[in-house]
Amino acid sequence: MVCLVPRTGRHLQRYDNLGRRQVVGSIPYRYKSTSDGTTSNDLEVLVISSQKCQKMMFPKGGWELDESREEAALRESLEEAGVLGIVECELGKWDFISKRHGTFYEGYMFPLLVKEELDFWPEQNLRQRTWMNVEEARDVCQHWWMKEALDILVQRLNTVDQQNEQKFPNLCTDLAAKISQFVH
Repeated sequence: MVCLVPRTGRHLQRYDNLGRRQVVGSIPYRYKSTSDGTTSNDLEVLVISSQKCQKMMFPKGGWELDESREEAALRESLEEAGVLGIVECELGKWDFISKRHGTFYEGYMFPLLVKEELDFWPEQNLRQRTWMNVEEARDVCQHWWMKEALDILVQRLNTVDQQNEQKFPNLCTDLAAKISQFVH
């Protein structure tokens, strides 16, 4: 059961020692499914529209006193984008100024490997969500620091893929050969 009411207000909001509001966001991602139901190596990320206009970004919001950064990333992903998944290791920390209010912020970003996309979520009437490839997301995302986080995520995932290929270069071929022995 998922709570369909987003948290509101700033009474639990965290600020750093310089008075900057602390926010946490996520980059929800998945690997595209193929027509036969298998998973490809094509990476897709989920972007959402802002509440006030149709600018696109990744889910983010205030980090509250009663939660860890990882919990905040998961909560914001659920509230704003309607997705659940595995919060992975932090991508980094950015200091930025809000264009709208000229306010200073400290932002943290996390990858979120999406395991479930909900039909109903707290802000579904306030936002649009769209899966797209990395290049499209980089083009439409309005925040420079989120684009930097996306680049770090892509680099990290590519490094992991390369390491897995080096550790298990012939895994599929070896497995196929063993299976064919039993079939014939």
